[in-house]
This record gives sequence, C-alpha cells and structure tokens, in this order.
Amino acid sequence: MTTNHYINGQWVNGHGTPLLSVNPADGSLIWQGFSAGTEDVNLAVAAAHKAQPSWALLPIEERIRILSAFAQQVSTKKGELAQLISLEMGKPLWEAVTEVSAVIGKVSVSVQAMQERCAEKQGSTPDANTWLRYKAHGVVLVLGAFNFPAHLSNGHIVPALLAGNTVVYKPSELAPAVAALIMQCWHDSGLPAGVLNCVQGDASTGKYLLASDIQGVYFTGSYQTGKRIHQYFSDRPGVILALEMGGNNPLIIDDDVDLEAAVYQTILSTLLTSGQRCTCARRVFIRQGSQGDQLLDALLQTVRAIQPGDGRNQPEPFMGPVVSHQHALNLLQAQQNREDMGGKSLLDMRLLQKNTGLLSPGVMDMSSVSEVLDEEVFGPLIQIWRYEHFEQALMMANQTRYGLAAGLFSNRPERYEQFYQGIRAGLINWNRPTTGAASNLPFGGVGQSGNHRPSAFFAADYCAYPIASLEKPLLLKPETRLPGLG
Repeated sequence: MTTNHYINGQWVNGHGTPLLSVNPADGSLIWQGFSAGTEDVNLAVAAAHKAQPSWALLPIEERIRILSAFAQQVSTKKGELAQLISLEMGKPLWEAVTEVSAVIGKVSVSVQAMQERCAEKQGSTPDANTWLRYKAHGVVLVLGAFNFPAHLSNGHIVPALLAGNTVVYKPSELAPAVAALIMQCWHDSGLPAGVLNCVQGDASTGKYLLASDIQGVYFTGSYQTGKRIHQYFSDRPGVILALEMGGNNPLIIDDDVDLEAAVYQTILSTLLTSGQRCTCARRVFIRQGSQGDQLLDALLQTVRAIQPGDGRNQPEPFMGPVVSHQHALNLLQAQQNREDMGGKSLLDMRLLQKNTGLLSPGVMDMSSVSEVLDEEVFGPLIQIWRYEHFEQALMMANQTRYGLAAGLFSNRPERYEQFYQGIRAGLINWNRPTTGAASNLPFGGVGQSGNHRPSAFFAADYCAYPIASLEKPLLLKPETRLPGLG
C-alpha cells in the first residue's frame, strides 16, 4: 500500500522523509510512503478547522448515523483488517479479531456514554431557567499507539467526533498500513471531508502537529513522551490533554489459590500481546514457602512451553513477535540490565530469529535486587518477587510512581478489601487478569500513568466541556431594584 495521508476527504502523498513498515515476524516490507511535512500538517489542521462548525451543528442523530456506518464498514472488512493487524503488528490472528470487534463496538458504547455523562439538564431558579449543555472543544489531535493500532486510536476518535470535534490523527509510525485501512472505512462511511484527517509520520511529524492550532491532544504511549507533551503545553493551558502513559503494574498471588488457575491467569496478565499491553503485570509477587515454590515451578514449566510465532500461523500461537527487531533488542538490553543489578534469570528471554521481533518469554527473580528500576518493560519479561507476608507484598506493590493496573489472586474477601484499600491504581482486578478491562467502565490510572483523564466509557468527559446557562425568554425590569439604583 503506497497511499500516504488522508486530508480533507482525499488521499495525498506526503512531503517528508521516507516511512516504511515491516512485518516483525520475518522483516518483509508491508507499506511504504513518506512522512507528513509541515505543509501536509498545515493542510490537515486547516481542513479540520474549516469542517468543524458545520460538523458540530449537524444533528446528533446524523453524527450517530455516520459513525454507525463506519462501524458497518469495519464489520464488512473484519477479516481483512484482522489479517493486516496481525501482519503489521505481529499480533496472533485470534487476538487481532478481538481488536477489530472492539473497534466495531466502540460506537454504540460511546453513544451510551455520551447520553449518560453529557446529557442536557434543565432546572430553574426564582429568576431564570437553568441549563447544562456541552460543547465540542474544536480541533483535537489523536496520537495513536502501536500495540492496538486500530482500537486505541478509535477509542479517542469516535467519542471526539460524536461530541462535535473534528480530528487530526497521527497513527504510530509502526502501524501505518492499519491506519490507512481504517481511514478507508471512514471515507466509505460518508464522513464529510475534513472532519477526520490522517497524517502519517514519526516524532518529527508529531512535533509539527503539537505546534499547530489545536484545542486538545489525546495520547496513548510511554510516560516519557506523555511528560514531554505535558511540558510542551505548559504555556497553553487552554489545550485539554488526555494522557494515558502505561504502568509498572503489580500482581500479588496469595497462597490459598488453585495452582493451575493461578498459572493460567498469570500468563494472561503478563504475556498477552507478547507483554505489549499497558495493563500487563510487570511485577509478580509470590509468597515464600512450598506453595509458592510449586507455583513458580509450574509457571516456569508453562512459560517454557510457549512457542512464539508468526501470528497468522496454523495452529495459532499464543504469542507473536514484539512490534519490531529494535524493540526486541531494547528488551534484551533491559533483561541484561536487571541481571547486572542482581536479578536471577530463571528463564532467559531470547531472540528466536535474526532481524525479527520474535522473542521467547523470560522469567527473572528480582527478590535480591535492592534498588529496582521503576520503569515499564514493554515486552515478555516476567519479574518475580518473593514475599513473607501479605503486608510486605502490598508495600512492595506500591513502590512505583505509576498507578495504572493492579491485581490480586486470593480466595479471601478480606484480603481483597485490604488490597483494594491499600493499592494505588486506577484499574484494580480481583481473581481476574490485570489485562482485563470493560468497555462500560473508565480506563486510566494515577501517578505517572495518566493525568486524571480516563478513557473508555469516560472519554466523553474530555471530548466536550460543560456550559452552564441562566436563561429567560424576555428581558424584564426587576420588581425591586437593588439599593442605590433608584
């Protein structure tokens, strides 16, 4: 695919540097084009500004109709889109299908969220009628992530459009082909020109966009990048920022749980999407003693048996490659850094094929490391800590500046109550994988994990702002004037 950017309802070629996308399972070329330059960015932002007033004035029923048509377009291309996600990102096909389903379902969920969270309300005072209504911010920028190249961006775009905003979208430079197919679905849905514009590119394109005339930035990615975005807008407080920035998530396993169930749910918590979910458990706490030893042995046995492969292989693998060869090399360096600090490798994470992202999952015991790096290792490396008592595990679990997800495996309700009250996170799961999330709930964290703008069902909150009005149909003189006014 060589089409580059979608601006004002048309496909155009870019004027920036060459941009390539390769299959992380074998290094083959998938997509090539050119990044957006300043000229392309200016055209996209101008088109969004021109389209915004008429889009916001369109009856909400008509906006819902167009968004529903988009969901139908994605549904007709479900197989093609799932194949492309698997090809470009490395995700197993079974998992890519679930991502496409989430894209389709986002429209109805967003409509429900808007009706619940941004509903108009009328009241009265002795002197006037009161109204609560909501308005769109204007033109907003959506910066996409590679791990869910269709779903995560869509989670911002759909509620933003529903609220009456127009959007400039920059997908991850690692997933331009998926973004192009998504944009074709929007084009075929009958979306008016300029309402949604897509510019491909790397960090340089992102910088051009941040400097443009925008009223909001919706970002999913690393803390380091999110922090830079936050700092960039320190002198532009009128721009609303919704930043989802990952986590160093803990999972505590109590000593009263079924061993087989604990192993299975731990695998889902740590290695789903090859560890490339922001909700993956990065730190697993297992109790000292024979029960914990048995659990760890069973976990190692299960992890050893996992054979990553091309996501489109048959039979389908549980894990595909990480998103790129360079990402794999960075993860191997992170593993080495932890070993140099005193971590004990129980199972080495290894590169399975040259010049690919195919990594075997690794397990490392970090219990003897005194000073642990508080960072998100975005890949298939399970870090283990052994603990003596539950209070110690809870204390260690909170030793992070992040606060996205946290999980507890325990059959004791009182333990969960203690965990829930003591842990600091925005997503807290009990006897469910940390990677589990519901579309009818908010999604976001605290600390370095976000800026108190949760997405998912609460995305409606940052896509529009409330207007409080006091209204009377006639301008009348008061029956009694204030003192001194005659």
